[in-house]
Amino acid sequence: MQQNDYAPSFDGCPLCGNITVTAYYDDKTRSYLCCGQCQLVFVPRTFHLSSTDERAVYDQHQNNPNDQGYRKFLGRLADPLLEKLAPNSFGLDFGSGPGPTLSLMFEEKGHKVAIYDPYYAPDKLALEGHYDFITSTEVVEHLAAPGLELDRLWRLLKHGGYLGLMTKQVTDRESFDSWHYKNDPSHISFFSQQSFEYLGAKWGSAPMFVGADVILFRK
Repeated sequence: MQQNDYAPSFDGCPLCGNITVTAYYDDKTRSYLCCGQCQLVFVPRTFHLSSTDERAVYDQHQNNPNDQGYRKFLGRLADPLLEKLAPNSFGLDFGSGPGPTLSLMFEEKGHKVAIYDPYYAPDKLALEGHYDFITSTEVVEHLAAPGLELDRLWRLLKHGGYLGLMTKQVTDRESFDSWHYKNDPSHISFFSQQSFEYLGAKWGSAPMFVGADVILFRK
């Protein structure tokens, strides 16, 4: 999901734009910085994959709509969001991946869903609609400019609509050392609870944390 219309021009924070960032961690392949304002941990641009290499990583994903284990995983976001939606809602699955599944799960419950993915469903008309709900599962950690992308999704939401995100969250520097999530070379933006609280304050919508990795916002 790195490929987008926005490219950060410096290694300040790609979520809030703050230029006060500090070294957070280094491993054998890259470095990580932390924002002093929103607490996003992010990888500097020099370590980002090219679009070709990023696509190669995504092509390895096995996202099968018939895989019940995968459906159960996505259900961690789908189930609590479905409880909040009015009948016949219209949604967008942003970053649908090579095997769109979440959209099918919502359609099976009577909703209509558009999909967008810069590699597998690059229909930019989907980014011009207005939606009752937007989902983005295991996507924000891939974004080179998460602040701009998430603000764009927020603008696409109708008043009263829901934005549902799924991503694993940074907890502390000590556990980061052994955290498997950072080892994926396409993961470049790591959100903490404070990062989502920053967004909530910006948007005027307190984040709802569901379990360890699902976050809901209502507009």
